[in-house]
Parts: sequence; C-alpha cells; structure tokens
Amino acid sequence: MSLVTVMGLWGACNLLKPSSPPKTLFPIPIPKALKPKTQPKWKPLECCLSKRDLNLSIVSLLLAAALPNTVFKVVAQELEEFQRYTDSVEGFTLLIPSSWIKVSLPNFLWYNLCCLSGNGLKWMLLLLSVLLLLQVDKGGATVLFEEENKGVNNVGVVVSPVRLESLKQFGSPQFVADKVIQAEKRKESTKDAELIGVAERSGQGGLQVYEFEYIVDSTRGGMKRIFSAAFVNSKKLYLLNIAHIDKPESPLDSHTRTMLEQVLHSFDAAPST
Repeated sequence: MSLVTVMGLWGACNLLKPSSPPKTLFPIPIPKALKPKTQPKWKPLECCLSKRDLNLSIVSLLLAAALPNTVFKVVAQELEEFQRYTDSVEGFTLLIPSSWIKVSLPNFLWYNLCCLSGNGLKWMLLLLSVLLLLQVDKGGATVLFEEENKGVNNVGVVVSPVRLESLKQFGSPQFVADKVIQAEKRKESTKDAELIGVAERSGQGGLQVYEFEYIVDSTRGGMKRIFSAAFVNSKKLYLLNIAHIDKPESPLDSHTRTMLEQVLHSFDAAPST
C-alpha cells in the first residue's frame, strides 16, 4: 500500500464520530449485585482533524487514485523506448534503443568499419589489450547497433579473452580513462579529446564495471560524445562503446543523453541460467 493511500485512509478514519455505545448481538443478563450504580455515559469522539489535514487527506486520496496510472504510463514508455539485447553465448546484456537497427557484418568488416567511423572502439580495444598484456583476436567484434540513417551514432560491443580476473588488477578507472584519452589524441584524425567523467559501479554478482565519458573532435565526423564501459568476467574483456554526434550547432539534447546513459548503465554480464 502506498504512502498516499495510507494518508488518505487516515484522514477518512478521523472523520468518523461514533454517537452511541456498541451493541452486543445477544445481550447477557448481569446480576444486580454486579451492576454499577451509574451507567457510563458515551460521549461522541471529538474530531481533531484541522481544515489543513482534511485538505491533505482529500489530496492524498486523489493522488492514490491517479498515481498508479502515472507510474504505469512511465514504465510503458520506457519499455517502448528500449529493447534488451542479451548474448547468452558471449555472456553479456544491455539495453538498446528500440528504433536502432542491428548491423549484420562479418567480424573483420565490422572491425574495419569501426576504425573508419572514428568512434574509438578499435583504439580502446587495442589500447586495453596492450596495457593488460592480452592476446586479443582483432576480429572479435561481437555486435553493432546503429541509429537508422545515422550510422555515425552507434552502440558496439567487443568481447576478447584476457588473462586477468578483474579490471582492478590492472588499475583504477581514472588510470584506464587517462590511457584511453592519450590513445585518442595520438590518432591522426583527432584534433582534440577531453575526458568528461569517470565512474565505477557494481554489476551482476558484484562485478566491477568501469564507465567513461569523453568528447572527441575529429576530422572524421566532427565532434562526438563517447560513452564507454568495460568489465572482465570469466577471463573475458567486455567493452561497450557508444558514439553520438555532439556538434556545437546540434548539441546532444537532454533526452538523448539520458537515453544513452541508460544504455551505458545497463551494460552487464548476462545472468547465469
């Protein structure tokens, strides 16, 4: 039962005024010697509900009736905006905007496409691979989603074998983020790269997940906002890369940003069955 419902019921109960003593269904005779000399006088309960409390109670009842429908509409809207993608073979899951389409390409072609689009996925993969002393299959790109008719806006995931049990064994989120920015700045097509934020959260079963946000100004596609996440599970490195145009003349709006952040935070290991 919600708080507003309880408040409403409390207000309604305070309005009741009993005017007579309770009556028993079957009266039981009491011996004369046990009868009290004076019968108790029943007084009506005084209503201690102020005008302000009465108004609050009425509002609470109205909210109790309207709130469930509002919550239902918000949840339904979120369900329509996203679809959950789960790769049970590779072992990861995330939310994808429902209107975005999955790109079906051979691994080697998809890998080269990431490089040409300048979304930083290849560089992040190679960087972490070298830093973590990994032996990575460069054709190991797993999945790519693109905004329809705007392929420069995309979500990609790469899964590669690693030798470590967790990212913590390599370094802190800030340390990894700094290396990513350094790698971006070394690219010939990059004019500038700026780190916006770094975070760490817990995933499935307490899994360590690093998250990064940065801006890249490139000769290939101009200004882009990049959201990335990484975690290690079962000796596999999982990398999520989200790229979206963020030019001064067409900046990233708040709704799109919120949508991309939901995708970022949803990236996790697939639940074990």
